[in-house]
Amino acid sequence: MLENSGKKIAVLGAGAWGTALAMNLSQRHQVSLWARNAGHVSGMRKARANPLYLGDFKFNDQLAIEDNLSVALEGADLILSVVPTAGFRGILKDIKSLGSSLPIIWAHKGLEPQSAKLPYEVALEELGNTHKWGALSGPSFAAELVRGLPTAVTLAANHADFSNEAAQLIHGANLRVYNTTDVVGVSIGGAVKNVMAIAAGISDGMGFGNNARAAMITRGLTEMTRFGVALGAKTETFMGLAGVGDLILTCTGQYSRNREVGLQLASGKNLDDVLKG
Repeated sequence: MLENSGKKIAVLGAGAWGTALAMNLSQRHQVSLWARNAGHVSGMRKARANPLYLGDFKFNDQLAIEDNLSVALEGADLILSVVPTAGFRGILKDIKSLGSSLPIIWAHKGLEPQSAKLPYEVALEELGNTHKWGALSGPSFAAELVRGLPTAVTLAANHADFSNEAAQLIHGANLRVYNTTDVVGVSIGGAVKNVMAIAAGISDGMGFGNNARAAMITRGLTEMTRFGVALGAKTETFMGLAGVGDLILTCTGQYSRNREVGLQLASGKNLDDVLKG
């Protein structure tokens, strides 16, 4: 059983969100932050920060930086995967090759590009349902969490006891974690809201106004809910942080990359140029 303090968490992926989570968790746990790129790791070790993604916010002494996955996992009680969804299956294979059976939570959203599968479907294929795993999702920008601003998210796991234990482990003073077992609903909310945010950005970029944006968010939530329920999700999940909460933030927030894609498309740029830029 996981206790809620003094544990070791291995955070895999040192982008903005992975680093922000690692910094937050290191306030109450021992944390190893792993990145595949040795140069990136070297830079973070020297700066005791992640200037590439989060400026000069400094790491504390509880946060170790690793480029060796085996070392990062050594002594860990929980794995938190924050790699791009496209690389999730590869990370699971790497973890399995090391003989690890550690419980794993992922904090990335969307679909695996080559299969169009959600992360929980990838986890089912690679780990099976007896392994403890789940998703962390909700309205959360790294730039705000790292500044200590309040954030609330949902953790959904495939086993009820693990869902509760992992939520307590990640929960902190400015990071509130609610838990559920509706992994399907939380996963769908995290993927579909990105499409809605692009549409909201296009609407804003074309000057359609606040009324149109509100209508798009509302009707988008309805579509998301119907789609999710058809796949076995719970309606109430979409009324919470992983549904309407994440949808509102991604469709309106200044840090939303998907909304920015929509704004750029509305300005006349083609998608390839937007994604490169």
